[in-house]
Amino acid sequence: MKKIIIAPDSFKGTLSSIEVCDIIEKAAKKYFPDAEIKKIPIADGGEGTVDAFLSIFGGERISVKAHSPLGNIINAYYAFLSSGEAVIETAQASGLTVESEKNALLASTFGTGEIILDAVQRGADRIVLGLGGSATTDGGIGLAAALGAGFLDEKGENISLCGGGLLFLKEIDLSKLDKRLENISFTALCDVKNPLFGPNGAAWIYASQKGANESEVNLLDKGLENLAGVCRKTFGFDCSGSEGAGAAGGLGFGCMTFFGGKLKSGIDAVLDGAEFEKEAADADLVITGEGRLDAQSLMGKAPFGVAKRSGGAKVIAVVGLMDADISDARRLGISEVYETNEKRRPFSEVKKTAREDLFKTAEKAFASMK
Repeated sequence: MKKIIIAPDSFKGTLSSIEVCDIIEKAAKKYFPDAEIKKIPIADGGEGTVDAFLSIFGGERISVKAHSPLGNIINAYYAFLSSGEAVIETAQASGLTVESEKNALLASTFGTGEIILDAVQRGADRIVLGLGGSATTDGGIGLAAALGAGFLDEKGENISLCGGGLLFLKEIDLSKLDKRLENISFTALCDVKNPLFGPNGAAWIYASQKGANESEVNLLDKGLENLAGVCRKTFGFDCSGSEGAGAAGGLGFGCMTFFGGKLKSGIDAVLDGAEFEKEAADADLVITGEGRLDAQSLMGKAPFGVAKRSGGAKVIAVVGLMDADISDARRLGISEVYETNEKRRPFSEVKKTAREDLFKTAEKAFASMK
């Protein structure tokens, strides 16, 4: 074993992608002490994207206060790169893990807009926005409002900047939108292909994870459909059916519609920056992973994005839980999957021993290759 690449996503709620790299590296050195080891912490637009970009490109980690999905003041951060690019995670201020309470009707992306505004004020000329892990289904109106946009009802009054407010939207006023945005490009990193509304849209597929019951899901879906109609009248185009429009509760749609943003695969953006294929060209083994490998992972999330671009190297995954068929994983390029929580212990227990469990599982994987 001459060269090993370690390229995992974070194990959400327990270990960052950088921590996962370090733990697996320790196990690798025990079994293959002479191997060259290249660590590439990755992310696909969700939690860990900022840290992945900082690891690859360097830059400054900027701390900022912003509003949580339900309006509380929280601490967040983003990356300001030397190139003038700001990398921001929706999950930082508008994510499911920001606060314990969930309310899909009231959750807003306003806080993510506040982070973008801070980056604009610092002179960013490009915004890269990771769309994973949101608690919101507001179509991006909260974010746009933080940057000056107005969203009005039939009386010309401001609607609530949340998913529950979308049904009342009649008019969009961009006259007070921050003029500096005209010279800033937006790229949204997205790992899903859902449209804005409908049976495969943002509400019906994801809102139940964000605390919505079936009645609320239906209201959110109708609200997103209304948003698409008002935007079509306002802007003269409709991207609600585009792949990724439904990402982050419709924030993908909002980025494209309000800011002319382009959607890009999150994992591809990170791997491009890391020149991954060049690194993998002479690798014997690539180790990837994430907290939970499931049916959504099979649709192009981080581990399979890594596998697709690993060339002839053997690819294995170390994950917290495996909730997909190993035959599907192999079909997509991952030859073996090792679980840290094979016994399906509750998360409260797993969190306490996550580091030890990952090290032991990585040891098991490397021992099988000796």
